[in-house]
Amino acid sequence: MIKVKTFATPIKIFATIRELTELDETVSRFLADEKATAVYSVSDSTTAGDTGETIGLIRVVAYEV
Repeated sequence: MIKVKTFATPIKIFATIRELTELDETVSRFLADEKATAVYSVSDSTTAGDTGETIGLIRVVAYEV
């Protein structure tokens, strides 16, 4: 069965690399827990604040179990 899961994380100035590493670890742990047999797509998109600054990241993963 193919499934889709969305993850979100806030982005703070000067902390981005740590936040991206944590997001990668969260997604990897989730896929391992779900016993995913294949990953078909990983897509990242940013969210913006009132003045256009990047304030978050949304990652969508399509996978098979």
